[in-house]
Amino acid sequence: MAARRALDYLSLPEPELVAHARAGDREAFRAIMTRCNQRLFRVARAVVRDEAEAEDVLQEAYARAFGAIEGFRGEAGIATWLTRIVLNEAHGRLRRRKVTVALDELEAAQNSAQVLNFPNMSKSADPEADAARAQIRRILEQAVDDLPEAFRLVFILREVEDLSVEETASHLGLKVETVKTRLHRARRRLREALEAQLADVMVGAYPFLGARCARITEAVLERLSSILPLAAVERGAKSP
Repeated sequence: MAARRALDYLSLPEPELVAHARAGDREAFRAIMTRCNQRLFRVARAVVRDEAEAEDVLQEAYARAFGAIEGFRGEAGIATWLTRIVLNEAHGRLRRRKVTVALDELEAAQNSAQVLNFPNMSKSADPEADAARAQIRRILEQAVDDLPEAFRLVFILREVEDLSVEETASHLGLKVETVKTRLHRARRRLREALEAQLADVMVGAYPFLGARCARITEAVLERLSSILPLAAVERGAKSP
């Protein structure tokens, strides 16, 4: 047990971390979520365009994925595998939404979208600069939200998550040339309004860190405890 307690899960190579997860190790699941939370939240939000629903998508996708962790073959990275599950869950939400909500109601909701909150962003010593950056970020996020979904997903993974073209193609199951084409078109649509501001604001867009990240992680672990025989990792326990 002493060796288990001292294990640095966040530094484990991916195959080893997955092996611990397959054994039902809660800390392995926690480490996987900590590594992937921000990217997967951004992917979910790029599809559903709503922060609360994106969080729901993320929780449900994690529960589905971890409940079937034996199905992960390692042919792609764990983040790629989880991205595809998140996309499936997010698109499923959209299909169900279309069945239950009239199109005009959807359009009205999108047109009156609320400004995104950034609860974890620190304030600078210059309130005017903070206000200007917040305004630019609102403009940016609304402009990205207005892109067609195919362009929006590629843009989020390439420009916000800074994945390579090849990684983006793998995550989305696309050809490299398709990714390049969609990114070019997305940039062309955004350039006129955003060209001068993109470099300063991109990294902070759609944050999912700190308390929000921890809250989702703990909620998923709680769900998993009822569907998986998670290994007990008691940090205070002593070896027999």
